[in-house]
Amino acid sequence: MTKHVSVKGAVHGIEFSSFVYALATRFNLRGWICSTWSGAEIIVQGQTSSVESFIRSLTTEAPSTARIDQVNVVDDVSDTKYRTFDIRPSTDRQDAFQPISADIAICPDCERDLFDPRNRHYLYPFTNCAHCGPRFTISKDIPYDRHNTSMVEFEMCERCSAEYNDPSDRRFHAQPIACPNCGPFVALREVHSPFTNLSSRISSIECRDSAILKARRLLSEGYIIAVKGLGGFHLVCDASNSFTVEELRDRKGRVDKPFSVMAANITTVKSVCDMSIEEHTLLTSHEKPIVILGKKNGIDQPGLLSKWVAPNLDTLGVMLPYTALHHLLLNQTDPVLKSMPVPPLLVMTSGNYREEPIAITDEDALQRLAPLVDAFLLHNRDICMRCDDSVARVDRGLLSKEEDNHHSSSSMIYLRRSRGYVPSPIKLPLGVKSTLAVGGETKNTFCLTHDHDAFLSHHIGDLANIETCESFNESVQHLTHVLRIQPELIAHDLNPNYFTTQYAKRSGIPLVGVQHHHAHIVSCMLDNGLDDRRLIGLAFDGAGYGTDGAIWGGEALLASFADFERFAHLENLTLHDTDPAIHSPWRIAVAYAHALDIDIDDLPFLHKMDRESLQMIRQQVKGNTKPQLTSSLGHLFDAVASLIGVCNEVTYDTQAAMEIEALSQPFISSTISYPYVIDEMRHPVKEVKFVARLKRLLSSIVQDIRADESAGMIGARFHRTIAEIAIEICRQARLQTTLNEVALSGDMWQNQILLNLVRSGLKQDGFVVYSHRQVPTNDGGLALGQAVIANYFRRTQDLVPVTTNTRPSDK
Repeated sequence: MTKHVSVKGAVHGIEFSSFVYALATRFNLRGWICSTWSGAEIIVQGQTSSVESFIRSLTTEAPSTARIDQVNVVDDVSDTKYRTFDIRPSTDRQDAFQPISADIAICPDCERDLFDPRNRHYLYPFTNCAHCGPRFTISKDIPYDRHNTSMVEFEMCERCSAEYNDPSDRRFHAQPIACPNCGPFVALREVHSPFTNLSSRISSIECRDSAILKARRLLSEGYIIAVKGLGGFHLVCDASNSFTVEELRDRKGRVDKPFSVMAANITTVKSVCDMSIEEHTLLTSHEKPIVILGKKNGIDQPGLLSKWVAPNLDTLGVMLPYTALHHLLLNQTDPVLKSMPVPPLLVMTSGNYREEPIAITDEDALQRLAPLVDAFLLHNRDICMRCDDSVARVDRGLLSKEEDNHHSSSSMIYLRRSRGYVPSPIKLPLGVKSTLAVGGETKNTFCLTHDHDAFLSHHIGDLANIETCESFNESVQHLTHVLRIQPELIAHDLNPNYFTTQYAKRSGIPLVGVQHHHAHIVSCMLDNGLDDRRLIGLAFDGAGYGTDGAIWGGEALLASFADFERFAHLENLTLHDTDPAIHSPWRIAVAYAHALDIDIDDLPFLHKMDRESLQMIRQQVKGNTKPQLTSSLGHLFDAVASLIGVCNEVTYDTQAAMEIEALSQPFISSTISYPYVIDEMRHPVKEVKFVARLKRLLSSIVQDIRADESAGMIGARFHRTIAEIAIEICRQARLQTTLNEVALSGDMWQNQILLNLVRSGLKQDGFVVYSHRQVPTNDGGLALGQAVIANYFRRTQDLVPVTTNTRPSDK
């Protein structure tokens, strides 16, 4: 029997060919496999039972990193008789769409090789095999063959070539294969020392031991090092050394935002964090993301973890080593490495200054990072595409409860979807045009679609400076080229001042403006595999440009892929001097109190404020004739955080909400809500039927402050109140529309307390609830919704740019 098998899907870069070869050998089959632009073509010839077993095993035993969308099997009508099973050279269509695989963390087999003195890969920082190593970040083009990657610069030695061509070897057709004799190498440069020319060969001992040992010594002595990794540079230092961590904050311009850490092993993680089975599984997965864990006992561990790593939070972002180089920096047991002990917990934060993109080239790092570090640990394998670490957490509201809907069995939530997951596609329930959706201005990702696939980009960041905007441009060019997607349509946010909006309008491609919160809700629908339907959407975030020119952010929408109605929202209140206000919650608190006629002059938080600044903002509040209106839940959290004395100034997005959540957690089970009012509009404006009024809520909070109630207790009651408002609005929507499904999207659903309260309350009332699972609920998932909405709009209306003369606040 001879069969022709066509495999469609993302099987490039995971050495699918070697898997198929091994499978065919096991079943004593002959023929060939050839990687193609859309997947793989296979001919198998042999006994009928063996061919049938091969075809079954093709999907049941495929590598976990492969995504097989379709397998088509037909009879091969040729009379060719095959003697062997061969891997044929890849074929490429320059104009055809092609998927590509994400990077994979070092596998257990390669880790064993790394620390086996008898193995030729012993202590080699670039050890990998067919089952692990870089893919996306070293790819210049497709198909994923060595000549299309940055490994093309390194000619394989005789032994590596033998392994590469040996079907029985684990490194068979592993494109990044290398060893100390032929592959990339590392070198250490102290900031004030002459630069080692990485284009010249240096000794094997330098590659294996010297540079790594020097780096370990510097880390143990309290220095800060820039380490070139898989998708960019990291800034690295001892996580237990408060002086060094504070110095890093000062140099990097990162006042309060938490740092992530890399732990030597699981035992180290358990010494500082509580960890469930699900969190352990996520932490040790082959993607190796940063996982948000609860600090042990809710406090920092002196001597192991400085309080300045994640100040004022009860959580910590932790990851395990995912490259050989990381293992060499952190290993605690190897005899050679033990000669230079290193702390088991290292700060491992992005290699940039503030909101700039991470550095990926030696030249860029030496220029931009030199003021931030004391030394560089460099290597000479080029990074073709920057890719920050992914950040995820386990949804504890789903653990030990049968709350998860039929649409998903995963308890993982992405906060940032990047390395290890990008560019794996999201499957769409409908076919769409080749589309570029450019996302928002903060936590930016863009999205490229092809038929039923949506490819969200790696994390770009906040488009607040020229460097990040250039990174956006470069990333769009690279991904459209690598995926062979030429956009026929561009989707963008309605905010006319966003860089992404201006980028779309300059493109010369037909474009569609998409309302921010509509995109959030549709993103959640697509995330859950829903087809087009109307449902209730709770879009809670910091800010998004509304169709009326106001800043929205506390929205209940009745939404489908095609359109939406604004059913209800939080009361519009006023912001003054909006740009300073978003960094100064106390300004928002003063403005809200004035708008609602609430006396707060005696509250303690005002006693900390400069009298002149306070007088100035009060004059602005009273004299501003054109205040900016906002219904933002994020800004409401900011105002409450200031009122209760949690923070008057913020230095990173959602800081106030995160700090209130940390304080509220111990009290949440023993609190009741504050009183609140939801007004039904007798004469609805643009279909808004209900408005949640805030005066009684904020007045009650002020009373509790005067009664010396703790900030944690007030915060817990505030969380409960917002949850009850959300649930009641959904009840009213169901009464008026019979809709019974609710989608939750927006930054504020990163708050686990709020998510748990609303989700459980809605389910108790019989609602079906959808939250994000495959893409972030924040603006990192926004472009997914934009892309599909634009396609629906395209089918029914002419494409015209959306313009407005109203200037919104930056998000």
